[in-house]
Amino acid sequence: MSARRRSGTRWVGTVSALLMLAGALTVAAPATASEKAPASSPSEAVTERLLEHGRSAVGPAAATDEPQVTIARKSGNWAFGTAVLATDPGSERMPQGWLFLAERRGSDWQVAFEGEDEFAALAEHSPVVKPAEKPLFAEQDGRQPEPGKAEDADGEIAAEAAGGDFRTGMMLPSTQGSSMTLTSGPHGWGGTAHPWSSIDMAGGDEVVRAARGGTAYTMCRGWIRVIHDRGYATDYYHLWNNIDTNGGAVQMGAYLGYTGTDVTCGGAAYGRHVHFGLRQNNQYVALAGHNLGKWTFQNGAAAYQGSALHGSRQVYAGGTLYNYGALGFTQGVVDANGGGALTKRAGPGTGYAVLGSVADGATVSISCSQNGTTHTGRYGSTAQWNRLTDGTWVSDAYLWTGVNGPVNGWC
Repeated sequence: MSARRRSGTRWVGTVSALLMLAGALTVAAPATASEKAPASSPSEAVTERLLEHGRSAVGPAAATDEPQVTIARKSGNWAFGTAVLATDPGSERMPQGWLFLAERRGSDWQVAFEGEDEFAALAEHSPVVKPAEKPLFAEQDGRQPEPGKAEDADGEIAAEAAGGDFRTGMMLPSTQGSSMTLTSGPHGWGGTAHPWSSIDMAGGDEVVRAARGGTAYTMCRGWIRVIHDRGYATDYYHLWNNIDTNGGAVQMGAYLGYTGTDVTCGGAAYGRHVHFGLRQNNQYVALAGHNLGKWTFQNGAAAYQGSALHGSRQVYAGGTLYNYGALGFTQGVVDANGGGALTKRAGPGTGYAVLGSVADGATVSISCSQNGTTHTGRYGSTAQWNRLTDGTWVSDAYLWTGVNGPVNGWC
């Protein structure tokens, strides 16, 4: 649905609920509620299912949204693509969208969306799902939060969604080695709604890049979703001149588009920026506690406030974030909890000789961990010490690793 789409490569079905119903009733005798006529096309079947799915996922407000179905691949009895519930341009409500799979079974179509068990089951044997996509779709297990449950200021629900592991392996959605303005701190994909999964960024070279490698999908013009490993996905909205792709492989740092104000699928954009959202297991998850570009995000007292930490340096909404690149899964960022440097020792405790220091905000690589003397840092007390790859030891109390425990095993 991007302006760059080549003709003949997709079938786009944007069908109103009225037209869908009219098509479904084109039979010799009127269909009753218990004998609903089967959809005659995958677009019709997906549209019908999208309205049902939207009411379940979004609530009653979804009844007024416009269903937009894009069939990206079709082969025999199979179809795959994107399904979006578009809101009005300028609305405070953001569009919602999912990948879908549809299989014709007899005279009817079986439709499944991201996050549903049937989606992973269909993907496993569907000929329209690429080999590289199958493990990604299987990884996203569709766990859902309890209705009405929102994360607290410490990211409690984020921890639940992440299973206690906040490592993403992601950089900021900008050019590595450059800076962008954090125009808005953590907030919902749609405004103030929980979870606060999203941030807004602008400025710099205005180029929006993939935070991590994965497979990319154009949900609609201005909106790209990239599905990564470990159950993660990232959304990028309001883009200008974005790529047009349906399952194309992208590397970390790949060009996705420019910051913009596009609201083709609805929502509002007050000034040029990228609206970046974090997803895990097919749902938006709280960004608080996660690390992007070696910055750890924190909620504020209200949506759009909040901040990001790099070591002890804290930047609030309106400040500038330098993209240091992704933090490795066996690395940590030194957080001396107030500045200064972290002492390196010959063993796991203060009784061992001092062998130098490492600056606040520096990145260190960890070879293994062992318990020693207890210390208290920003996130609490721990007896864990980490052996760095240069053979020295530092207290885990003064590192952000994303895990409450060893990241590379015990020594």
